[in-house]
Amino acid sequence: MTAQAEDATKVPPPTSAVPKPSLGARIVARLSGGVVRVFLIVVGVFWLVPTLGLLLSSLRSPEDMAANGWWNVFTEPSQLTFQAYETLLENDDITGSLLNTIYITVPATLLVVVIGSLAGYAFAWMEFPGRDWWFLGVVGLLVVPVQVALIPIAELFGKIGLFGNILGVILFHVGFGLPFAVFLLRNFFAEIPRELLEAARLDGAGELRLFATVVMPLGGPAIASLGIFQFLWVWNDMLVALVFTDAGSQPITVALQTQVRQFGNNIDVLAPGAFISMVIPLIVFFAFQRQFVSGVMAGAVK
Repeated sequence: MTAQAEDATKVPPPTSAVPKPSLGARIVARLSGGVVRVFLIVVGVFWLVPTLGLLLSSLRSPEDMAANGWWNVFTEPSQLTFQAYETLLENDDITGSLLNTIYITVPATLLVVVIGSLAGYAFAWMEFPGRDWWFLGVVGLLVVPVQVALIPIAELFGKIGLFGNILGVILFHVGFGLPFAVFLLRNFFAEIPRELLEAARLDGAGELRLFATVVMPLGGPAIASLGIFQFLWVWNDMLVALVFTDAGSQPITVALQTQVRQFGNNIDVLAPGAFISMVIPLIVFFAFQRQFVSGVMAGAVK
């Protein structure tokens, strides 16, 4: 009786029931399978088809482009030729505009990176009157659209003699690129451990030396990300160039837009010119891809 009473008083341990996964969890589990990966690969291939078509079109003669589509090169490889690129190099408008694009993009990118890095370090680690208010003003400039400033700055450049030349375009891009640069780099530099900077100061490092030897190496990924963003924005810009350049200072985007108006007479330079205009930013991006990904991931974690 005693054993039966003890067995009766024993309470069975609760069973740990496995919770049923939610609908969202089941959808995510299904989407992470191999079928979705194959689908994403197919989408990526379709995204690359226009680029491949532009490349193959740039390697065909105007007669072949007028006769049939670029996919015919797979059945007739003899259509491929570099004659279009030779014609492009003989076109002074295109080659000059390509050089103008380099003259605009490189200084505009370097100035934004250098000035933005110095300003970001100052806002992050230097004490000066009104620092937080000045930074709020910089953040406020991020919401100012480019279109709002086109007419006032065009009038200003006309009065001081900068309208219609490369310097004016560079200054415009620098002015509108700095708010984002300062905002991005200030937030990145602020995550650097204070102890590291204090140790460098105890060793006798001044602010410029501290910036060059400690902050710049640690901020390399963020600086590379900023450089890529600025380079792509300036290289692919057409609106600012249309307003502030003339025939002698226009970049490749404006030159190609001008050539499109005469499509029937210069079809042989449009495809190679567009491909060169596209492939140079791709080369820059892939050259700094590792630093770019590191900078984006670091910003996401921080």
